[in-house]
Amino acid sequence: MDLRPRRRQPFSSFTQHEIEKMENLLEQSGEEVFDQKFCKKLAGDFSHSKGRAGKPIVKWTEVQTWFQNRQKICLSKENSAEDNRKLPDVTEECALDEANQRFHMPEGKKVPDLSDLEFEARASVDGAWYDVDTFISHRFLSSGEPEVLVRYVGFGSEEDEWVNVRKSVRERSVTLENSECNKVRVGDPVLCFQEGKDHARYVEACILEIQKKFHDIRGCRCLFVTQYDHDNTKETVHLRRLCFRPSILTRL
Repeated sequence: MDLRPRRRQPFSSFTQHEIEKMENLLEQSGEEVFDQKFCKKLAGDFSHSKGRAGKPIVKWTEVQTWFQNRQKICLSKENSAEDNRKLPDVTEECALDEANQRFHMPEGKKVPDLSDLEFEARASVDGAWYDVDTFISHRFLSSGEPEVLVRYVGFGSEEDEWVNVRKSVRERSVTLENSECNKVRVGDPVLCFQEGKDHARYVEACILEIQKKFHDIRGCRCLFVTQYDHDNTKETVHLRRLCFRPSILTRL
């Protein structure tokens, strides 16, 4: 019942030639910072090239964002390789040792099957939550905090990133059927679908007010006044734009 797949909407109109040029510049630059002046010049070169005839102009912020994202990915991979050299292999240590009952499961109880669970993760790029396709790897920081390398649904390896397990990974939020709107309460934390000129994402919000309405052929017509956590702005939305923590399904 999702309004649409929970996917980021990155700028994706670079031509293959432009991508190759930026990749070459990135390789040659090392750790050079791609500042506004540099990105404006490059965006201008792209916008006036023959290959962009009939296509939208390239904004300098789009060029800078591309470089910043690629640099983060490269840095993450380098840190991961370094951590793997420094840290012992924790895979075996974390595996369930049935003989010793390392996890001290009560007698008669079985280890829960988590294979059917779906997860979501909060992206560092925009703070929004996206569905996790795969957990690729894991590591522990020097502080002891666990991180996992995630791949988001609908994205390739260039969008993989390390996220904090405790703060930015959780069981996937759920949508409600039209007949289940009575489960929603004021104060509930939600993910609200927010769409703008340059983005379409699910962000954290809170239910401030519920305006009950009669349902019709279109379904639930109730209105929910929400307040976004990241900027405290308010918006009135319908049920179909909201996702909830799975525990809401147990409410009567």
